[in-house]
Amino acid sequence: MLQSLIFDMDGTLFQTDKILELSLDDTFNHLRTINQWDASTPIDKYREIMGVPLPKVWEALLPIHSDEMRKYTDDYFLKSLVENIRKGKGALYPNAKEVFSYLKENNCSIYIASNGLKEYLEAIVDHYDLNNWVTETFSIQQIQTLDKGDLVKTIIKKYDIKHAAVVGDRLSDINAARDNGLMAVGCNFDFAQEAELAQADVVIDDLKELKRIVSNINNSLSV
Repeated sequence: MLQSLIFDMDGTLFQTDKILELSLDDTFNHLRTINQWDASTPIDKYREIMGVPLPKVWEALLPIHSDEMRKYTDDYFLKSLVENIRKGKGALYPNAKEVFSYLKENNCSIYIASNGLKEYLEAIVDHYDLNNWVTETFSIQQIQTLDKGDLVKTIIKKYDIKHAAVVGDRLSDINAARDNGLMAVGCNFDFAQEAELAQADVVIDDLKELKRIVSNINNSLSV
């Protein structure tokens, strides 16, 4: 029986692309005004590496900048993201709340494990009232290793979870499931890559498919 589902946030529950370009443009426009950038906003590059922790994002997008400037950029970007979330410019993926309600009704606990920063995650959770369904949201900031497998392990230990699935759109989510002996559900959404999804146990095109998956697993085990 599936006791719990552990969800990624960006590109899985939250349609990050709706605020990503806005916030990235805002950030790089600011860098231009302080003479720290003179090219176009590297949105395509960011899309390629979506899912990695933000410190690694800025290493890739600002390869010749100092650690101090990367930290400054990170802080500015975070503020822009949070502001856009609070303005309602983002969105959850279709059927997210419907699926959450189904899971709760079927005694399946819900957690979020994300490479996003705590303030950013809290803004999404608060704006969409996700605490009505989600037991706890975990940020990569809470562990030293910046490894998603270790973050999922933290959730498993804290809540004594035996049977669960990790739901996410990137290889880091699939590996986090595999590292902890859990089922990996790949989401074929905006930032997903075919080669990465091929390593998941099952792939979905819509969150509502989770209702069937959970039902089938639990029914087969109760027979």
